[in-house]
Amino acid sequence: MTVPAPRTAFVKRRRYRFDLRSTALFFVFLAVVVSVLGLAARVAADAVERRPAWVFVLALIGVAGCLGLRRRWRVAGVARRAAAALDEAAREAAEQLEAPAVSRGRSAAEVVTVDYAALTPEEFEEAIAALCERDGCSGVEVVGGAGDLGADVLAVTPDGRRIVVQCKRYDESHRVGSQDLQRFGGTCFTVHEADVAVLVSTSDFTAPALEYAEQCGILCVDGETLEAWTDGTGPRPWDVAPEAGAAGCETAGAEF
Repeated sequence: MTVPAPRTAFVKRRRYRFDLRSTALFFVFLAVVVSVLGLAARVAADAVERRPAWVFVLALIGVAGCLGLRRRWRVAGVARRAAAALDEAAREAAEQLEAPAVSRGRSAAEVVTVDYAALTPEEFEEAIAALCERDGCSGVEVVGGAGDLGADVLAVTPDGRRIVVQCKRYDESHRVGSQDLQRFGGTCFTVHEADVAVLVSTSDFTAPALEYAEQCGILCVDGETLEAWTDGTGPRPWDVAPEAGAAGCETAGAEF
C-alpha cells in the first residue's frame, strides 16, 4: 500500500523591497542634523576662543536652565500639596455645612460651658442675667440683695413679657424646698408683676417644691436644665414657662 507523501505547507513570506528614495532622505536628514550640531559646536568654540569669559556665561546659562527645571518640579510639588490642602479644606467645610445647626441658630463659637458650682451667689446672679441678655432679653437688671423681695434678675423677654428670676446657687446635696418657692411665689406676681416667674438652681427641687411651683405657675430650672440652657441644647425658660397664676400660692403646703 502506497501512502501519499504529505504536502508541504507553503508559508507566505513578506518580501521587503528596498526603497532607495526613503533611504536617501533619511541619510540627507541625518547629514543635516550632524552639520547643524557641528556648526553650533564650531561657533561656540570660536566664540569661546575669542572671548574666554563666555565659558562662564554658557556655564551660568546651563546652571540656570538646570535650576529652572528643578524649580519647576518644586513648584509643581508645592502646587500639588496646595491642591490637596484646598481639597481637604473644602471637604471639612462641606462637613460643617452638613452638620446640624446649633439650637436657636447660635453658632458653635457662642456655645459656652460654665462651672456654676465655682461661682459665688452674686456671680451666679450675674451669670443668669448674662444668659438672659445673650438670648435676646432687654432691660436686664440684677437686683438681688437685701430687700430684693425675692427677685434677683429682672428682664423683658424677646416677645415683650416681664420675667422675674430668683437664683439659688446651692450644693448638689442641698435641694430647693417648698419654703423657698413660697417666699418667691408670694412676691413674684403680686409685687414684681411677673408674666414669667422662674426659680433657677444649681441643685434640684423637692417634690413639695415642684408641686407648689406647678400650682403657682412658676418654672423650676434645676442644674441639669440650666446646663442645657447654657450650652444651647435646651430651651430658654420663657419658651416653656407655664401660665402665671398667683391664686393659692401663699396657702400651699410648706413640707420639705
